[in-house]
Amino acid sequence: MINATWLETFVTLCDTGHFTRAAGALNMTQPGVSQHLRKLEAQLGQALLSRDGKSFTLTPLGETLLAIGQRRRAEERELRQSLRFDDPDKGEVSVSCSGSIALLLYPRFLKLMGDAPGLSLMLNAAPEARILEDVLDGAVDLGIVSHPPTNPRLEGHRAGQDELCLLLPVGHPAPQSLADLDQLGFIAHPDGYAHADELLGANFPQDYRGSETLARRSFVNQIGQIPEPVVRGLGYTILPRSGVDGFRDSARLSIAALPHPVRHDLWLIQRRNRVAAARTERVRGEIMAVLEVL
Repeated sequence: MINATWLETFVTLCDTGHFTRAAGALNMTQPGVSQHLRKLEAQLGQALLSRDGKSFTLTPLGETLLAIGQRRRAEERELRQSLRFDDPDKGEVSVSCSGSIALLLYPRFLKLMGDAPGLSLMLNAAPEARILEDVLDGAVDLGIVSHPPTNPRLEGHRAGQDELCLLLPVGHPAPQSLADLDQLGFIAHPDGYAHADELLGANFPQDYRGSETLARRSFVNQIGQIPEPVVRGLGYTILPRSGVDGFRDSARLSIAALPHPVRHDLWLIQRRNRVAAARTERVRGEIMAVLEVL
């Protein structure tokens, strides 16, 4: 491998065209410059200069080596500039969250990518256990979960709350009992049973006997389609506020006012002590702005 110090001395000598001026530019003595040149020629096994008194010309190998040295200088300059400036508008950021929050975030991410063409945003909807695993493994930069992380390799910041919403067709009266809901029928989904245990259990404690006893009208596992049967008057469902706000037809849904609301904290998590790039901090700010108003 070519000695980097000797190569830099050679390139500086070619730039200045004179041993004395090269020594001054490098803060060396003239014999030191000559010694570097001799060592470089010995390493390569060929002469690099053809001397004519105090002047010199490059041999063919010298011309080739000069081009290599100049490219290395340019690469080092580019590296130093990259280290000095971390562009928030370039690079990739990956985020993992629930499907309902993904619906809410994605329009904001599309606008962000439109404003910054060099930015790539990867949004993954996943169960909470998978979110924690992906953040731990470094597969994603940021995750959104419903509780503070307990793993010592993770750190989190409370980003807001997500309220569970009982969704009814527009104009349908608020339920006075669980029987009122059974007449409509439950639009079930993968998280719906746990949501029902929390929200219906808190508001109809005398009647509620568990999600398995609900009168089920339909089941769908696509988050964007869950409210559709409710809009059509075919049943009721329970979704986090994020899933309601992210639904394209949310104005055609009614959220029942219940005496005992159920809210989940939202935590934005990442690996502990990980130095975040400027682009990641920018995306973090966008996420916080969305979640704070839920």
